[in-house]
Amino acid sequence: MISADRTVPTTCPYCGVGCGLQLHIKDEYIYKVTSSFDSVVNHGNLCVKGRFGYDFIYNKDRVTTPLIRKTKQAPGARSQAFDRSEWREASWDEALDYVAERQCEIYRRDGDGAMAVYCCAKATNEDNYLLQKLYRALFRSNNIDHCTRLCHAGSVVALQMALGSSAMSNTAAEVIHSDLFIVTGSNTAETHPIIALQMKAAVEKHGAKLIVIDPRRVEMVNYATLWLPEKPGTDVPLYSAMAHVIIKEKLYNQDFIDSRTEGFTDFAKSMEKFTPEYAEAISGVDKNLIIQAARMYAGAKNAAIYWALGIPEHSHGTDNAMSLIHLALLTGHIGRRGTGLNPLRGQNNVQGASDSGAMPWHYPGYQRVDDEVAAGKFEQAWRIEPGGLNRNLGLTTTEIMGAVGPGGVRSLHIMGENPMMSEPNLNHTRHMMEQLEFIVAQDLFINESGAFADVFLPAASWAEKEGTFTNTDRRVQRVRKAIEPRGQARADWQIVCDLAERIEKKLDRKPTAFWAYENPSEVLEEMGRVVPEYAGVKYPRIEKAGIQTPVLDDDHPGTPFLFADSFPRGRGKFHPLEYIPSVEMPDEEYPFILTTGRLLEHWHGGTLTRHSKLDELNPEARIEINPADAVRLKLEDEQAVRVSSRRGTIVLRAWVTQRTTPGVVFIPMHFAEAAANLLTIDALDPLAKIPEYKACAVRIVPAGKAELARPDAKVGRGRY
Repeated sequence: MISADRTVPTTCPYCGVGCGLQLHIKDEYIYKVTSSFDSVVNHGNLCVKGRFGYDFIYNKDRVTTPLIRKTKQAPGARSQAFDRSEWREASWDEALDYVAERQCEIYRRDGDGAMAVYCCAKATNEDNYLLQKLYRALFRSNNIDHCTRLCHAGSVVALQMALGSSAMSNTAAEVIHSDLFIVTGSNTAETHPIIALQMKAAVEKHGAKLIVIDPRRVEMVNYATLWLPEKPGTDVPLYSAMAHVIIKEKLYNQDFIDSRTEGFTDFAKSMEKFTPEYAEAISGVDKNLIIQAARMYAGAKNAAIYWALGIPEHSHGTDNAMSLIHLALLTGHIGRRGTGLNPLRGQNNVQGASDSGAMPWHYPGYQRVDDEVAAGKFEQAWRIEPGGLNRNLGLTTTEIMGAVGPGGVRSLHIMGENPMMSEPNLNHTRHMMEQLEFIVAQDLFINESGAFADVFLPAASWAEKEGTFTNTDRRVQRVRKAIEPRGQARADWQIVCDLAERIEKKLDRKPTAFWAYENPSEVLEEMGRVVPEYAGVKYPRIEKAGIQTPVLDDDHPGTPFLFADSFPRGRGKFHPLEYIPSVEMPDEEYPFILTTGRLLEHWHGGTLTRHSKLDELNPEARIEINPADAVRLKLEDEQAVRVSSRRGTIVLRAWVTQRTTPGVVFIPMHFAEAAANLLTIDALDPLAKIPEYKACAVRIVPAGKAELARPDAKVGRGRY
């Protein structure tokens, strides 16, 4: 039995639950991961990723030395084919000098609109705060975004419009205090397994009632009192029909509506047409189930709603989220323990990256870049001349790709993201990547996007650096350095500061910002001085259990649930809604609705888990298809099929299963050799600018076995 030299507590680098980990180290090697029963988030429980998914650190394909491409690639001639002979190793000084030189050259010539950066929900709060600060303070650009645009942007916009907030209102563990909760658009058992354990306990041990509303028969259906199997893209009529029932039967909380909301009268009129019969015709859900769900939710003492990406990832994702918010405002199921509106964050630090300002419309703390008071505040904090910061809203992730070309975006800095897996309509994304003039990739592996880069900057993993993550509960927790970085890899915050100092000198600016931090705790304290919700978040306070924002000063205890007395915007606001169908509906040529998502064993674009032994547990993409559809198409389980949309085609195996409903098929997003986003449509929500990943039309035909990408194929897995 191995005896550890030391054990280092830290926070899991995968989903937004934020489980506490214990890294067991022998001879400077992490050989085991466990969790303490004292962990306030997960109480010793871990999923397969948290317990076994750390070995990517030691993968032989990890890049640990800066690389520069030997031949400068011209826009339009840029290639994704990665050949190590086309790259050479460089020192950090050479690599960073080259990045600063090329970026400053483009900035001087084309201005702030030519500069863009993807921050990273896998990186720490400190990493993201500094990278957005670099682009705003030095390049004066707000073209800053990260993966929140591709996941919960619709939820964020709806919550801001209705409540003035953008985070999960309650703590996931509070579900044991709910007597009813709704789970919708979330395969919680696979995407947030530890929260799913708490939900199962709420049902089995505490008697809570569960309503699952989802096109797929996800695992949580096994614990549900009701399952409403809606068609993808029909959330607004379904939830508005629930609101219709609550209003018609006078099940709403009049006192709450009168004292804490506005706009109820106009909203109620807009709900008149959303009868259960109307919703049934559109959603496919039996009207009686809709009526029963409405009565159960309204009649509960404490009811909560949990949702994931099945709600916001639509061209009407903001309206979808708004329809859920209306249910809470109607019934007063918000502002108390065991209630609330709870968007489950997908990545480990997507909440923190958003809080840190990695967004095109907001400074850190969701302070608008076009607000004169907010801009002046950050100019003073960052030592920038009055009027120096850009007051124009920046481009979102999807808009950045659409703006590539002469007169538009010319330089892209990618920290830890992988747009060549996560963007919709990947053939278009590939074309845009080819047109960029200069690309910097800052990551652990050369993934599908890094293969386009001119410079690769090797980053330290989460186990090799200090910092903080903010989980889906708004809990800020420590990330601790357990081992030294592999090779010459450096922490992201150190890379950003070193680069910023070089850019500052090349632009011949007065020192506009302080970059010589001794450690990331100083960065978090700086962030707390400009973000009121983080004012009391300091490293000494979060050594053991973390603390939930808002934390307004050094004595503030943190905030387990929000809105006990008021909403940030004052009163919660009802918004009249209309049903807008998905952009692309099934037809004779493309008769199936494709929806996409995640698997238990994998994570996001696969850059980490597909460089882990986790890949051996689930090495191949498969399309889930209902048995009734398989019979109609004369398909057998495990048969190779060709799946096509109006944008692309992939070949993969069929999994004939009851997990999905007739007419709906599911493909996971992690597998580059059968990339689901080659098929998805790049239609956007007009308010949140989030793509419609959860509904597009496809056709399915048999394919030859020879057409299948081999599970160990090199293409698209960063294993070049």
